[in-house]
Amino acid sequence: MADIANTSEIFGPVASGLSFVAFAVIHFLLRPLTPSSVLKSGTQTTWKWRNICNSLVHSILTGIWAILSFYWHPKMAEDLIGTHSTSSLLLVSVSIGYFVYDFIDMLLHHRKRSSYELMIHHFFVIVCFGLSVLTRQYIGYAVVALLVEVNSIFLHTRQLMIIKGAPRQHSGYRLNSLLNIGTFLIFRILTLGWMTRWLVIHRDQVPFFAYTTGSIGLAVIVLMSIVLFFRILDADFISKKVRNKKE
Repeated sequence: MADIANTSEIFGPVASGLSFVAFAVIHFLLRPLTPSSVLKSGTQTTWKWRNICNSLVHSILTGIWAILSFYWHPKMAEDLIGTHSTSSLLLVSVSIGYFVYDFIDMLLHHRKRSSYELMIHHFFVIVCFGLSVLTRQYIGYAVVALLVEVNSIFLHTRQLMIIKGAPRQHSGYRLNSLLNIGTFLIFRILTLGWMTRWLVIHRDQVPFFAYTTGSIGLAVIVLMSIVLFFRILDADFISKKVRNKKE
């Protein structure tokens, strides 16, 4: 049985549209808050700082919201396909708005390899989340995917600290590095692994298009996450130990 709220069919798309506008406004409001040291670094660095700040807002909002969604509605954990609440539907819709905005923002202002990788990630997320919102199915599964954003909080914080030139030996940077690696393993690697296992086990309950899209999207995101994990591990721990030994 689906715990489907009495909401209009346009609830999801409208929420996504409003979310898109909200993140555009947040990006605009970040302009006067940009540190002078970042402004002196050039246009691209300034854009990157604002873009990552916007992403950090999304991660804090949706990461905490995703955890609370299962706390508020534990039945959703028992049925990730049909059971959902207005809150969880709104959560996924808000995320769609963010990912669409961020995709367009990168396409217009940062056409580089790193952005193309993220745009591929965003494309699959938008398609999969969009399918969930439009069909009112797999909302719970999408909320599980958003648990990854808990790790993104520390991932984005790390990027902002690097842009501002924070020393890697600084206690704040080191603490964030530990939290980043810890949450990366728990909320990103383990979550994506569990999602892959769930999709394989329940493939008979998932339509072909949704299963194919989800499988390809998961494969791409898992691969990107593994590569990113080893990059961070090398930069923040392995290479740092080598530098310390040389000193």
